Amino acid sequence: MIQHEEGAPLFPLSDIAEIELFILKRMKEFTLGDHASVFRGSGFNLVGLRDWQPGDRMSSIDWAQSSLTNFSPMIIREFEQDSNATIVAVADASLSTRCGVGGVPIAATIARSVAVVGLSAVLCQDRFGMITFDERFRELAAAPPRIGKSHVLYCLDLYQRRAREEVSGPDRDLSSAIESRLRTTALVPVISDFLFADAPRVIRQLSRLNALHDVFLIVVDVGFAYGLPVRSAGWVETVDVETGRVEVLSQREFNKLGERMAEWQEEVRRLARDADLDVVRIGLDRWETETTLVEFLRERRLRKS
Repeated sequence: MIQHEEGAPLFPLSDIAEIELFILKRMKEFTLGDHASVFRGSGFNLVGLRDWQPGDRMSSIDWAQSSLTNFSPMIIREFEQDSNATIVAVADASLSTRCGVGGVPIAATIARSVAVVGLSAVLCQDRFGMITFDERFRELAAAPPRIGKSHVLYCLDLYQRRAREEVSGPDRDLSSAIESRLRTTALVPVISDFLFADAPRVIRQLSRLNALHDVFLIVVDVGFAYGLPVRSAGWVETVDVETGRVEVLSQREFNKLGERMAEWQEEVRRLARDADLDVVRIGLDRWETETTLVEFLRERRLRKS
């Protein structure tokens, strides 16, 4: 298991177009436009004003408000439609996700999942945002929910850079950090390998959050990252990339690492189901991952309608 080179792309942006076409094929009945849709709405509602950002439409500019700031910056009116949803992906950006084998880190699968969820939101004109967290389940950075493909690409770049925002005040638990970012009921996919010691506590927090929002887990199967060569004898020195702790494993313990990870992730899924949280399991295969996520999101959209 090796660490991914910092700055190297987690997955090629050329895949974005393929993901968009795949999502359109599977979810075309949810699009809004001049064709039949499963949704009905009474129109658009003004939800607030904000500064202009690249990619915003000219028609969204509030010229009267912008004149008060001498057009620096220009002010944008934000609207939402009754049929729209808010989706906030909570993505694991801990250092362990930047490790893998064969040049493929665990974070690549997480980034692809963020892309699929985000582009599905774009197709349905939903507001998409993202929160990243570190190995201690502290908030690293956040992108507020907004509409548009450019915002999804910004979220992907934010995840890849593993940027950290300086958060003032004491550390908050994950559920409090998520809740502080949400103004309305939202769909909250939590994407992680869940290979941390306090996973049961986090699942309990997410279960409480599920009473207000639609929370579900996307568990990345890390079996591929622990498919290490079998050693016949000797001792192996291992280093925890997150804590720096060094541990010497016997040949027997080393060979069972993959098995232990699989057992732990199965326990996480059991705890989540007991806490009434839905679980989606994804792996290294990109087509299987995209199909699983799109079908799950499709079922979620049908439930909402």
